[in-house]
Amino acid sequence: MDLLSDPDNLDLYLTGFSWILRLTGAGALGALVLGVILAGFRVSPIPVLRGFGAAWVNIFRNTPLTLIIFFCYFGLFSTLGLSLAEEIDVNNFWLGVIGLSVYTAAFVCEAIRSGINTVPAGQAEAARAIGLSFFQVLRMIVLPQAGRAVIAPLGSIFIALAKNSTIVGTIGLAESSNAMKTLINDYGSQTILIFLIFAGTFAAVLIPTGYLFGWLANRLAVKR
Repeated sequence: MDLLSDPDNLDLYLTGFSWILRLTGAGALGALVLGVILAGFRVSPIPVLRGFGAAWVNIFRNTPLTLIIFFCYFGLFSTLGLSLAEEIDVNNFWLGVIGLSVYTAAFVCEAIRSGINTVPAGQAEAARAIGLSFFQVLRMIVLPQAGRAVIAPLGSIFIALAKNSTIVGTIGLAESSNAMKTLINDYGSQTILIFLIFAGTFAAVLIPTGYLFGWLANRLAVKR
């Protein structure tokens, strides 16, 4: 049956991209939460927390994502026996989310830290003068302004995360890159068409997403 007319091929295509969307959403949420915590550590007055945040960023920013994903599977799952779901695809999905989150959090942390540095120091000093603790100042005054200042960089990080999600296919999840390889194996004479379909889907989703984050950055920018 023809590539475009076989309903099984459409199902394979949709299933692959549905996993990518879920990996991106869960990974982005995990990376954002962890990145905010690490950014707080990085600007903390406590040396141990600053050192931990710096070590996390330096280690994970300089470690290939493929190795991290492999460690999640072969280290956490195969060696240590960490099982997050009975179904193998769901288990691999959550292992992939862990790998994507800890890796991307390092970049989110640095983006948010750069946003924190744009907030005038006088605001934090005034808040401390009226009795607020460091973490209260960070949560109520600094982070809300820093978050608005780094929307565009975070958008770029999350777009990169969407593309990096295809690496989770290396541990057996049937996401888009695996779907593409399956179709190429079955329809080798139509390799270029298959490539254009999958690449075009990523472009059709991620290019408007980039413009959306740019618009939000301009719309929500802190006026100084």
